[in-house]
This record gives sequence, C-alpha cells and structure tokens, in this order.
Amino acid sequence: MDRAQKEKVVEELGQIFESSGVVVVAHYTGLTVAEMQTLRAKAREAGSLVRVAKNRLAKIALQGKPCESISDLMSGMTVLTYSEDPVAAAKVVEDFAKDNKKFEILGGAMGETALDRAGVEAVSKMPSREELIASIVGCIGAPASNIAGAIGAPASNIASILSTIEDKAAA
Repeated sequence: MDRAQKEKVVEELGQIFESSGVVVVAHYTGLTVAEMQTLRAKAREAGSLVRVAKNRLAKIALQGKPCESISDLMSGMTVLTYSEDPVAAAKVVEDFAKDNKKFEILGGAMGETALDRAGVEAVSKMPSREELIASIVGCIGAPASNIAGAIGAPASNIASILSTIEDKAAA
C-alpha cells in the first residue's frame, strides 16, 4: 500500500470515528472467510458496517477524535463494527459472538464514552432507535384509538357517555 492509499484509508477511518454513534472493536483471529461474510451480512441487515483496517492506520485516524480512548484496543487482528444508530453495531457483534467463540469483543466507544466488554453488552441490550420510535408512536396512537372507538360505538353508548358528562357538570 503506497502513501496515497494509506492517507485515503486514514481519512475514511477518521470519518467513521467521527460520524458513528458507536464503534465496537473485536478480535477475529481464527474466523473463516464465510464467517466474516456472515458477520458482514448481519451487520448490513441491522444498518451497521464492518471494517478491517491496519491498527497503525486506525490509531493515526483516532488522533483528535472523540473516541480516541479506544486506540489502546488496536492490537492484534482487530475488526471494527460501527453504525450511526448507537445500538445497532453492539447488537450485531453481541449476537455474532454468541455463535462464534473465536470472535472476541474487546470494547468500543459511544461518542466520547469508552466502553469495555461489559459496556458493549449493556449497550446491546438497549432498545434501538426503531424500537423507541415504535413505542412512542404506540403511546401517541393509543388515545386516538380510544376516541375513534368511542365515536364508532353505538348511539346508545354515546348517549350514556354524554349523560354521564352532564351529570358530572351539574354536580
């Protein structure tokens, strides 16, 4: 790899470290090509990406970035899994590590916060962005469905509701 290619890789890694919600570092020693392809496919499905880079270049790219603290994890055969969603990459690597004992999660970073092995596991158990949005929409939609149910009820039910409201207002 010549100097121009190395500079390009450092620039790409710098973008990853700046724009990602979470970056997880793991050792992949002993994984087959098929297992790595499986990891990449699972990551893609979850909205995250996998990147193998030279540790020296990754350490250069980390200089001055919010997640600079993970440079200590860059030794041996490391792979980076990252995503904009602060939970997606952590969920992918935790799931993959359960099935592949050769895949060892070292830690990671969530913005400026360094994560150890337990931290990555804790992040993976948090609800994803999509799950949070779905629960908020469910909370917002519940009162609307109650109103729609009352409107769609037979006229006698509506009349009894109105009389109850009148009785409360009179009291």
